[in-house]
Amino acid sequence: MAKKRRPQTKAATPVTGDGAIPVVGAREPCPCGSGRRYKACHGRQSSHAVAELVQRPFEGLPGEADWVALRELVPAATVELTLKDGLPEGVPSVTLATVLPMAWPALRRDNGAVLLGLQNDIASGDISRELADTLLRALAAEPGTPVGSARPAADGPRLQDLLDAEAPFEPVVHTGFEFWIENAENATGEVAASLERANAAAIPTAKLSSVDGAYWCRTPEKNHLRWVMTHPEEQLLDALARLHAAGASSLGEGTRLVGSFRAHGLTVPVWDLPSDTGAAEVEKPAAAFAERLAGALADSAPLSAEERRARSGLTSRQVTLN
Repeated sequence: MAKKRRPQTKAATPVTGDGAIPVVGAREPCPCGSGRRYKACHGRQSSHAVAELVQRPFEGLPGEADWVALRELVPAATVELTLKDGLPEGVPSVTLATVLPMAWPALRRDNGAVLLGLQNDIASGDISRELADTLLRALAAEPGTPVGSARPAADGPRLQDLLDAEAPFEPVVHTGFEFWIENAENATGEVAASLERANAAAIPTAKLSSVDGAYWCRTPEKNHLRWVMTHPEEQLLDALARLHAAGASSLGEGTRLVGSFRAHGLTVPVWDLPSDTGAAEVEKPAAAFAERLAGALADSAPLSAEERRARSGLTSRQVTLN
């Protein structure tokens, strides 16, 4: 269930136009040039201004479960975003990406299109507000330039204020990071080498089509299904315990519900799968499990002793990512 290191290539941090020290990751060198890590230098000052943590930063957005999955689970994916007020002149598209080259928070392509990175370190307690701030700065940036980190205003807009809540949120999972550049097949030199390194670090991942928020991944020893669910946590854990005690929590022969973790206010059950089980083989079992889960969620009777033991076992293996 451990996360793979994100394939980010660090580069010099963009400097803000007003000469202020930009915000970077806590473990990165401080942009002031002191040689110390940011958290031990100017990060000490900025840490006092961190906003209160928003437990469910993507709540209210279409595809909340997929937002969480792309933030925490999926190496390479993109989603076309629709703005409430439409695209500004000169901006042909806005695309959310799991990660961008050089760990840039955003990038304005030469043709004016905007790429918004999701997996970057954040400096505030509200990912949604920080992403909204980055998006607005990217829309105003000159074509052909990256957008650096910055602390958003405490009363600034959130993604929920900028994105069309009626538009679909449809992630496209990629096998690699060729979406970083145009004409990736013709890349040479350091660009090609950077792509090769990033692709080698990515865990093969696929999104299930039969259910929402579920992602299959392949690892060297076994495969996994990680399923982001939006049900209230206590109700979901009770339902999983009922199914587990009844021997109905697996996804077929050789599969096992091994626990769950929390991410951005949502619960993510995890199943171990045989190493020869691909994403296509999990589609029907996942859909069948969703039906069993719906029945268990509707059951409001107190848990039996066996179900309480099953729940205790599940929660003892639960971890929180953020």
